Formats: sequence, structure tokens, C-alpha cells
Amino acid sequence: MKSYRKELWFNTTKRRELINITPDVQKELQKSGIKEGLLLINAMHITASVFINDDESGLHRDIEKWLEGLAPEKPYSQYNHNTFEDNADAHLKRTVMGREVVVAVTDGKLDFGPWEQIFYGEFDGKRRKRVLVKIIGE
Repeated sequence: MKSYRKELWFNTTKRRELINITPDVQKELQKSGIKEGLLLINAMHITASVFINDDESGLHRDIEKWLEGLAPEKPYSQYNHNTFEDNADAHLKRTVMGREVVVAVTDGKLDFGPWEQIFYGEFDGKRRKRVLVKIIGE
């Protein structure tokens, strides 16, 4: 069995962003040479997420609105965590959206259903962040 590891880095320009990382992940899968196995992608920051969904701008706005309703950024004083930082909402958003995804690799390709894409969800951005891609298989 082979194993492949790569970190993908992002420079986010906004506090919250949804970035389609599917093309980057597909490139790493090709580099790995693995044809059958499992691919793990996880956020390496506690205020970020990796998830699978449709790449549709209306849905992205809906996700943003929904998350903001669940854990609004402001007022900062509503959170016990916000003593030295102002990112308690980002921690909660990450909890809801999840840390990682696992995708089956079949015949050297991501084994997706219709419209599925991999996203990096940034909830406390404006700085350099990363995800881990780990691929195991043959």
C-alpha cells in the first residue's frame, strides 16, 4: 500500500470564504499515482472546515446566512471565548461544518456523486491557512 501526503496553503483575503479546492486535490491525486484507495482532506486550523457540496453561488450565500444565524460574528461580547480574540463564532461554525472529508478513489479519480465538489471553509481568515491531503491506496 502507498501513502501520499501534501499540504495545500491558502492566503485568504476575507474573514469568511468558501474556496473550491477540488482542482488542487485532483492534482495531488494525480501526483500520488494512487488508483484505488481513500483520500482524506482536513483543515489544519481550528477555525476552518473542509466539506463537500455543490459549487453554486446561491447555495454559498445560503450557507453563509445560515451559519451567521447559528453563530453570529457580532456582538463579540456574546461569547465567553472572546477575551483576547474575536473568533468564537469561527470555532462554532467549524464545529457545524466539520473538520474533514474522506473521498473514495476509483480508477485514479475522485469517486463523486453528481455536483459534488470539495470546499475549504474559512471562518477567521485574512491570513495564511492550510489543509492536509492524505491519500492511501494502491
